[in-house]
Amino acid sequence: MREPRPGEEDGELSEPLRTQAREAGLVMRRLSRTPNSTYALEATEYAQQHGKFMEFHQAAYRALWSDGKDLGDLAVIGEVGESVGLDSADLLKCLEEERLSSTVMGQYQEALKYGIRGIPTFLVGNLMFTGAQPYDVFQEAMKRVLEQAA
Repeated sequence: MREPRPGEEDGELSEPLRTQAREAGLVMRRLSRTPNSTYALEATEYAQQHGKFMEFHQAAYRALWSDGKDLGDLAVIGEVGESVGLDSADLLKCLEEERLSSTVMGQYQEALKYGIRGIPTFLVGNLMFTGAQPYDVFQEAMKRVLEQAA
């Protein structure tokens, strides 16, 4: 387990992310380690193809940030998939056989072409920003887009 950064107490994140998450009404606890997200990205693509994208996305978010589970662990991915009604055996087989790895890698390469270097990335008009952002950043971005359109 990594050592807490200055300002991280009781499993909370350091600033400014702690305040941003709190203001957005999100639960985000400090992770003991950063998981390899390859399985989670491929599983998200699987969920998309099976009509369960949002359900899987939200369940994976809770598993990682609320429950502290390792999304780099196939067993955890299987549990998350099953919790939203996906066939976890088929999902795990798909991941083990790397059936979606070229799709996800293609999406990654396409994102790089557009200058996207992180998740999440937001594009509002011609403004692009990455990572958790406070609400006022979105408000200011929308204000600028609307002013340019007028």
